[in-house]
Amino acid sequence: MKKLILCCILLATIATALVSFTDDGIWTKHKAKKWFRKKEWLGGAPYTVHNSVNVQEFARQYHANKKYWDEAFAFLKTHDMNTIAKGKYPIDGDYVFATVTEDPTKDYDKTNWESHRKYVDLQLIISGEEKMGVIPLSKAQVIKEYDEKKDVANYQAEGKVYSGTAGTFFLFFPTDAHRPNITPGGNKPDKKIVIKIKAAE
Repeated sequence: MKKLILCCILLATIATALVSFTDDGIWTKHKAKKWFRKKEWLGGAPYTVHNSVNVQEFARQYHANKKYWDEAFAFLKTHDMNTIAKGKYPIDGDYVFATVTEDPTKDYDKTNWESHRKYVDLQLIISGEEKMGVIPLSKAQVIKEYDEKKDVANYQAEGKVYSGTAGTFFLFFPTDAHRPNITPGGNKPDKKIVIKIKAAE
């Protein structure tokens, strides 16, 4: 009986090792959602990710550059966003840095579709409210070619626009075109932080 139990334990250990060994790092939707739901990646930061986020791409980007993402979430956890002053904040050189703004939101036609190649945008609304659009880059038409120095290109697109409120953050990847700063009405100021996180290839 003891031999049978030992054999079962041994087989289970081997099976687990094989699963780990053969894990190719490809993030399927199921695997990504399972990881995402645990929210360990937040590192205790008390914020909510918007449901528009591409979870599969988030999982891939996070695990490719985990150090940078952990630094970004640690910054959000260790700084009081309600009292943080406007301005630029270095976090990890050119790999992770932040900008805090407090400006009026704009009418839709005064905003632009844009994308970035070098960085992922984490855009957290601290106070106030704004709308942000997002669409896969493949469905957007370039109207202003990519400027490497500014890390931005502009587009014409018809994407979905989402409402964001205080305590919610959006993630925009190089595979997304996004359109931030859209007024929900009244062009009232909203305070937000945009953290630039080095994008994985």
